[in-house]
Amino acid sequence: MGRRSRKRVPSPAPESPAPAAPRRRRNERPRAPWGSFPLVELCVLLALAIGVAGFVTGGERGGIMLATAAALGSLAGLELAIREHVAGYRSHTTVLAAAPAVLAMGVLFFSGAPQVAMLGAGVGVFAAAFWALRELFKRRSGGYGFR
Repeated sequence: MGRRSRKRVPSPAPESPAPAAPRRRRNERPRAPWGSFPLVELCVLLALAIGVAGFVTGGERGGIMLATAAALGSLAGLELAIREHVAGYRSHTTVLAAAPAVLAMGVLFFSGAPQVAMLGAGVGVFAAAFWALRELFKRRSGGYGFR
């Protein structure tokens, strides 16, 4: 007799596991830790407003406002780059590796180090950070070097 003639005995239902968090698709942008609140967009808008006000104001106060606007806008962009890179969504290796290199060069600049030392430290920090960030992205993206 064939398979069809056999009686099927229902197996006991396995215990259902706890509901898992919804998984993100590969082409879906990673969600912000603070939910749907548009923090990055508001920071960019504030940076634009401060930048325009600094340009109109002029003088020393306007220069400080322009520098503040540039710093705020850069931080908003850096946060988005970090979130996308760590999630394996898009590779921002070069931008993220440049951030600690610029920071190291800034510390050496304000400590009075010679320019050759600043350049060497900047290149060394950039190279180390680039390698580490590239490996991180490969692990998070499933082996892709860039996307």
